[in-house]
Amino acid sequence: MDGNNDAPAPSPPRPVQNGSELPEQLALHGGQPVRRAPWPTYDKGAVFVHTEDEDAAIRAVRSHLYFRYDHRPPNETECGRFEDELCRYFGTRHALAVSSGTAALALALMGAGVPPGSLVACPGFTFVASPSAIVLAGCRPFLVEVDDDLRMDLDDLRRRWRPEIRAVMVVHMRGFAADVEALSAFAAEMGVPLIEDAVPALGAELHGRKLGTFGAAGAFSTQSDKALNCGEGGFLITDDSTLFARAVALSGAYEGRLRRHFPHGEPPLTGLDLPLLSLRMDEIRAALLRAELTRLPQRLALFHRNYAHVSAALAGLPGIAVRRPVAPGAYLGEAFVFRVPGGGAGWGDAGWFARALRAEGIDARNIGADDDLNVRAFWNWRFLYDSADPGEIRATLPRTARLLTETVDVPLSSNLTPADCDDLVRAVRKVAAARATALVGS
Repeated sequence: MDGNNDAPAPSPPRPVQNGSELPEQLALHGGQPVRRAPWPTYDKGAVFVHTEDEDAAIRAVRSHLYFRYDHRPPNETECGRFEDELCRYFGTRHALAVSSGTAALALALMGAGVPPGSLVACPGFTFVASPSAIVLAGCRPFLVEVDDDLRMDLDDLRRRWRPEIRAVMVVHMRGFAADVEALSAFAAEMGVPLIEDAVPALGAELHGRKLGTFGAAGAFSTQSDKALNCGEGGFLITDDSTLFARAVALSGAYEGRLRRHFPHGEPPLTGLDLPLLSLRMDEIRAALLRAELTRLPQRLALFHRNYAHVSAALAGLPGIAVRRPVAPGAYLGEAFVFRVPGGGAGWGDAGWFARALRAEGIDARNIGADDDLNVRAFWNWRFLYDSADPGEIRATLPRTARLLTETVDVPLSSNLTPADCDDLVRAVRKVAAARATALVGS
């Protein structure tokens, strides 16, 4: 699939079969699967890239000007134009294109002046890049429990607050907005910066305001499964000129190149007292991203259409608890996440549910599975712990550990068709019905 569908307006779910019409025998147990075609995901080539995007990257290759700092003025380079376009899209004063979302997070922390060795609070449910970026910035992650909808638990953060915590990193994990308004107010109360890890939520909004614009800085990724895709890459946005200048210098704007980012006046610092970390974006990736940015609204509409289709069809389905947004529409729609509460360890649990969905032809993972080294599960971040015992590590955040053990994650590509969404709905209903029947029988 090439993702070059026209973007329709979000549509209501199509009719689907009810449970009694579905095959009774699970594919896991030898029955016929709901689908045999591969589930569309970025690693199978199901990316939202158009011919115009490819042409833009090829033009950049043929220019032989790959380094973002060359003889041209910034507003004639691909990186400079991309940053200007990001500022307009987000309504921010500054944007900096860099080598990855992890780099953007680390630069945001260093740019905000968080002292090395400080604790930085972040949720226990996030991608490993979040704590890794904290380590890259010379700080130490302080993990916080999440609530039933897998958002950073402000009550837990407040209860366990320590003066060594010098920043809060909120994560809009799997495209769902965190309660960033409350967390922003709390960070201000504590006198520390809030950094938004919006890496998995590019383009999502909360109450009409784009995620990434609530804190001191917002960090984003342009890796292959993100709303803008150039394989690797990222950017940060901010209104803080000093934070921005520090991040630019650290990213690798050497020998006066920092001035190019301040065309209307002198930068607030020289950058000579900061290390050069070489975390820049190149011109080829920026050209590809600029072309993709023109169709970002189209892709966001597809994400929302698909998520609305699936979530409406499965709302209230007995046996599963669908993740709820903090506010209506406050999500990207890149994943369908639900919990499978109850059931014993093994048959009928979330791990079994994910295996049954895979047998039906749907890519699904149980985030807390013992047999899956999922780096979204905090007990697999061994670099943070002295212990190598997952049980001991889980005990440090017992609520988060329990919730992740119950959680199933299904990727929702913007390339999904309504028929693909129907397949997912049928598969979830089929597995849930089989589980319910077996649990009653036991």
